[in-house]
Amino acid sequence: MSGSDLSRTDPFPLNLDALRISTGFGPHAGRSIVLIGLMGAGKSTIGRRLAQRLGLGFVDADAEIERAAGCSINDVFRMYGEAAFRDGERRVIRRLLDGPSRVLATGGGAFMNDETRSLIRERAISVWLRCSLDILVRRVSGRSHRPLLNNTRPREILDRLMTDRHPVYAEADIIVQCGDDNVDNSTTKVIEALALNRRPRRLPVELGNASYDVVIGAGLIERAGALLAPVVPQKRAVVVTDETVAGLYLPSLLESLADSGFQVQSVVVPPGEKSKSLEEFGRVTDAILEHGVERRTTVIALGGGIVGDLAGFVAATLMRGLPFAQIPTTLLSQVDSSVGGKTGINTPWGKNLIGAFHQPAVVLADISTLATLPPREVRAGYAEIVKSGLIGDEALFTWCEKHGAAVLSQEPGALAEAVEKACAFKAAVVTKDEFERSSEGGRALLNLGHTFGHALEAELGYDGRLLHGEAVSIGLRLAFLLSVRLGYCSGADLDRVTRHLESNGMPVRISDIGEHFSAETLLHHMTRDKKMRDGRLTFVLVRGIGKAFTCRDVPVEAVRSVLIEDGCASDAVQPPNN
Repeated sequence: MSGSDLSRTDPFPLNLDALRISTGFGPHAGRSIVLIGLMGAGKSTIGRRLAQRLGLGFVDADAEIERAAGCSINDVFRMYGEAAFRDGERRVIRRLLDGPSRVLATGGGAFMNDETRSLIRERAISVWLRCSLDILVRRVSGRSHRPLLNNTRPREILDRLMTDRHPVYAEADIIVQCGDDNVDNSTTKVIEALALNRRPRRLPVELGNASYDVVIGAGLIERAGALLAPVVPQKRAVVVTDETVAGLYLPSLLESLADSGFQVQSVVVPPGEKSKSLEEFGRVTDAILEHGVERRTTVIALGGGIVGDLAGFVAATLMRGLPFAQIPTTLLSQVDSSVGGKTGINTPWGKNLIGAFHQPAVVLADISTLATLPPREVRAGYAEIVKSGLIGDEALFTWCEKHGAAVLSQEPGALAEAVEKACAFKAAVVTKDEFERSSEGGRALLNLGHTFGHALEAELGYDGRLLHGEAVSIGLRLAFLLSVRLGYCSGADLDRVTRHLESNGMPVRISDIGEHFSAETLLHHMTRDKKMRDGRLTFVLVRGIGKAFTCRDVPVEAVRSVLIEDGCASDAVQPPNN
């Protein structure tokens, strides 16, 4: 026993030199895998199979504690008490993690210790094997070697342990739902989760008192409770989502929030742009008030940009402002609408004409949700990433030219990097001009392509024939085309942008939509745009890639000419659409 590991004040003697710390198995580079969970979760059984399949060694921390203590865990509890056991457990786990990488199964309470949890976070990847109460009760019934089960009915103690421990277990790097699957299936789930695991990227948005993080990574919905708990004022929330997203992700989110001790209600709206209406706004606010919310209750937006805009505006106005969190589930919302605090609803007069600035407490951009998106929606979201590069970061556009295909095929590394780059660019712009008040440039530059795009969307009635990102894609090329016609930009830059969008399957011309448009009608929609100043058309134009600027008096004839060149009818009479 090493003198550096023990002192006279040690609560019980441990022979730490007896631990198997240098058996030479497994790669020495890389982290160990630490399995956590309640008794009966299968940590030892799954851990042995996992170690075998990964070519690593396996260690059961409880067995090593008994080896170091020279007695059973039951005896340690009986003679020294739980506090002494936890102290010894921490020292044993530290010694084990000092050795080569391995699979380590821990006791159910090990992760509850702050020092042990910090140690595991620093040196290992933690995996929570989560099981239902019924499964755990069935597995532990009749076991007599569990000190915490002595003299207590298993269901009662496990139910209490769930309440106490799940909020902390939710801080694990990976969460794997383990039901009645056999050992091999459960092990496969763990291996798949490990393969996809990347520690979440955190991007700070610095806005004084409204500063927050954009967290980017896979599996964040399953960890949402642990990520939200430190940044919201109370563990009470209302989730606003739509019918499509609710079927995919609402159960996982509610389970995660419950694990972290949240009391949660949910409000579900119809999918589509029509939910951004005064009528739906009234229905959602009534539903939330019916739940008896308080001013510290958080509104959580789970869904795409439509849900985020609606829920954010509800949060901004209810009780003069409720805390708000964004969990965007589309690429478009992850790189655009969820960052910056713009919220709003539509009117018959135009898009987002009623709204407010209301910054979220946190944005959780879970890239796992993008796997369920149709390719068309992924491409629509990609348009906003390209837009960021075209506005003020030519290096980002060059990155898109090189990696765009990987992003659109949803290669996890490229996808996470693209989301981070686009969010970082937008965060930098928002930080300098939070309320879009800059007289030149500033946040208004984020509207590159949007004056054209919003006009196209408005004319089609936001009915799904044209997605917002598709309208932006067409609008980006039109903004470059108008800039060329006005002498601000070279034709080579226009060709470069057109080539990139076309090569990635994006719509680039009005004629690509397959609908008839009148130039006069689109110009009329533009005059209703909220970016109008003193009755003059305002556009974001470019002097080249990464060189956008605001132009507040664009000649109407130049805009009309560009629209006609791109496929619009020149007269004011528009052929009927279906």
